[in-house]
Amino acid sequence: MVCLSQVSAHDAHTEQGAASLAISLATDSDGRLWQARASKGQVWVSYSADGGQHFSSEVAANPTPMKVAADAEARPKIAVASNGNIYLSWTESLKKPFAGYIWFARSVDGGKTFEPPYIVHHDRAEITHRFDALQVSAEGEITVAWVDKRDLLAAKAAGKPYDGAAIYYAVSSDQGKSFASEKKLADSSCECCRIAMTSKADGTVAVLWRHVFAGSERDHAMAEIPRPGAGKAAKPAIVRASYGRWKIDGCPHHGAALALGEGFGYHLAYFDGAGDKPGLRLVRMDGQAWVTTPPRRIGDAKKNAGHPALLSVGDKVWLAWQERSSEGMDIVTMASLDGGKTWGLPTVAVHSAGKLDYPQWLNLRGQALLAVNSAEKGLLLVPGTVP
Repeated sequence: MVCLSQVSAHDAHTEQGAASLAISLATDSDGRLWQARASKGQVWVSYSADGGQHFSSEVAANPTPMKVAADAEARPKIAVASNGNIYLSWTESLKKPFAGYIWFARSVDGGKTFEPPYIVHHDRAEITHRFDALQVSAEGEITVAWVDKRDLLAAKAAGKPYDGAAIYYAVSSDQGKSFASEKKLADSSCECCRIAMTSKADGTVAVLWRHVFAGSERDHAMAEIPRPGAGKAAKPAIVRASYGRWKIDGCPHHGAALALGEGFGYHLAYFDGAGDKPGLRLVRMDGQAWVTTPPRRIGDAKKNAGHPALLSVGDKVWLAWQERSSEGMDIVTMASLDGGKTWGLPTVAVHSAGKLDYPQWLNLRGQALLAVNSAEKGLLLVPGTVP
């Protein structure tokens, strides 16, 4: 384990008390570890060339401070393209309650400087554009998705019913110089859960989110966004990905995790609060028939198991989640060697008497690396193990 006590991993954040642990991480082809965090209204980026032992001086992506959302389910996102470009997205919290704008910034000189950031979406109404997600394909297309309430407000103005919010997305095909006009992916999404995204080798981007189905059932939905110019259907088909039938009038703030499977579809991990045994679930989703395996219960519900993270490299799959008890907080991991068909036993990879951020998996030159920010020791990096 590498323990970092650096200030940059857990500086105090002025906007929200819990935001000091909310960071995002990415790796590049040279084996560097990149970090993005928000502090005092700016998004700061740094990198480590020695596996997280030391980090470079930070560079601000936005010269003008703003109220950057930086808490549990909403935080700045960072991605590194195959050409070395650094991409960021974040949510600016506006004065109006629950309102926000989605911003984007890029660096084309290896993170030394960032070009002036700009708002991704063309709609500039002071409404909810929040909980952004960022994905870069192998070919370099950039997709940003977010939760959007423009259709809810339009329905209310017309006196029509509308459940939840919506998922919108925008795509850049010029390495982040600009984004095409945003498109609606789905109506009736949950309002405050993070969006999970991954991409296939052909540039297709898969999106997973908590959805409000008929009868106020808050399960998960998926859709695949084709690569621009692929000639596929203009509007991606939406499929139901979970059937817990959890009826709740509100958002649970429990985003799901998504990873590409080896030759079959996807791995999904999510929280389901339905029935008398709420907790985390793990499934495999067929990418053609769009059916899932029976949900596997994971984690200790009595310890509030939640906020999963997934990584898939070939047939190896790693899963992590957060648990808490009177003794402190844990990050628990499991691994599979056969594409998620069977799993090893759960293992406590990180324990802390203080607060821990949500777990993140990184692929560092083929090595699975578990990352979690801690209040006690800063950024912790633990090599992933297999059964």
